[in-house]
Amino acid sequence: MKIQKSKFYIYFIVVVLPVFILGSYFYYRILKENDIERKKDALWVASIYQKNWDQFISETKTSLKILSITAKNDLDFPEKMEPLLMEVNQNDPRYGGLYLLDNNGYLLTGSVPLRNDTDFTKLSFIQEVIKTKDTIISDHEEILKDNQRIIGLATPVLDENRELKAILIADLRIDYMRNLMRVLTPETKLIVANGGKHPILEMNVTNNEEWDNTNWVTSQMDRIPWSIKVKIAERDYKEIGKSWGKSLFIILVITHILYLLIEYFLLRNFTYKERKQNELQKLELVGTLAASTAHEIRNPLTGVKGLIQLLSEKYTDPKDRYYFDIINSELKRINEIVSEFLILGKPTAQMRDNINIAETLQELKPLIMSEGNSHNAECIWQLPNEPVIVKCVKDEMKQVILNITKNAFESFENPGTIEITLHPHENNFCKLEISDNGKGIPKDDLEKIFRPFYTSKDTGTGLGLVICKRIIHSFGGSIEIDSKEKIGTTVTILLPISK
Repeated sequence: MKIQKSKFYIYFIVVVLPVFILGSYFYYRILKENDIERKKDALWVASIYQKNWDQFISETKTSLKILSITAKNDLDFPEKMEPLLMEVNQNDPRYGGLYLLDNNGYLLTGSVPLRNDTDFTKLSFIQEVIKTKDTIISDHEEILKDNQRIIGLATPVLDENRELKAILIADLRIDYMRNLMRVLTPETKLIVANGGKHPILEMNVTNNEEWDNTNWVTSQMDRIPWSIKVKIAERDYKEIGKSWGKSLFIILVITHILYLLIEYFLLRNFTYKERKQNELQKLELVGTLAASTAHEIRNPLTGVKGLIQLLSEKYTDPKDRYYFDIINSELKRINEIVSEFLILGKPTAQMRDNINIAETLQELKPLIMSEGNSHNAECIWQLPNEPVIVKCVKDEMKQVILNITKNAFESFENPGTIEITLHPHENNFCKLEISDNGKGIPKDDLEKIFRPFYTSKDTGTGLGLVICKRIIHSFGGSIEIDSKEKIGTTVTILLPISK
């Protein structure tokens, strides 16, 4: 139950919470980017139409300028202009009509009779042409008799002294421009507004629609004081959902990979701790069992040893003596095993003293050198001159060092070298290294060497290194073994320096 609860909390912190936070962040980011993209698209559309309208007005002005040059010569006979106006009107679909007025604004002739009864003098843009002697476009649409919607554009006909002689008017068809824009962007909501911000032309816009707000973008025309307003497209939540779904999927994949990695490391750590705990419990059980069993074995063993001694005195035949020697040797071996059992079962709380490890090694030097000579091995010593004080049990420390050096000597298949080095101070610890160039330990066996009763020797008990590890741990230190086959083994012991 506790493990399940822990997994739920980890999943919530590593997956649920990041997905919620990052998902919200990316959702609003996608919305923002979508808003910017839609606004850019609307501005692009507005700029295209602004250029089209500027070009349209410029071409119309040029066309009227050309007509004004012809009109100068025929002002006395305006009826001569009528066929030309009709021809231009018929050949250019932008025109709803072309008209020639005198310098006061009265109609002289036209291409179509739709404006024959119009009083041009009352039109504001005609009066402005008379005043400014410049080309002027009307700022509002007009509806002709045939329900055609037009915008008037007037240009003056001037003589050499820039005196106004006549006025040319072109009725520009709004439906022509609307149809042209529908071909380019049929769904776009668009408004062409005059200088007073009143709509001249509308496309796909309903009567009750608000167009003077933040959902529209504006592009000013260059040729006339008008503007193009384009509505920003509505959010496409289906497309937004797709983009957000992709981001969410990536977040889910990454967070679940992270969750699985965390679970893997936690499980590995838990398994390691559980294995260590099992080993400690096993070692404690073995120690307790070994201690109780050792006492039970030693009592009859002492009796057997005494009786064998008496028998050996009675039977002095060389053949009998040989058998008694074998029995005594095996009894001695049994006694050594029992002694190891007793050490294994000792409680960790013992009376410890401040011991100079360097001095202890000097004391052991003759014994180790003697053992080395028997194995044709060379011993190299690197010991500091100053004392290295550690709180431990001296005899047990000697037992650990002798046990490790004994294993090192037994690893030699040929004459070799053993090196004993003591580093006095490393982060409040002293480090004792015992290295050899023997046959080494296989990688698979290296993980098992501290298990009780595991041994690679024919006559080993499998308790030597277990006892060494138990002793070192009881001193607050650690022991590690690094080994490679056919290269050698290094045993590293760390012990806390006594303050």
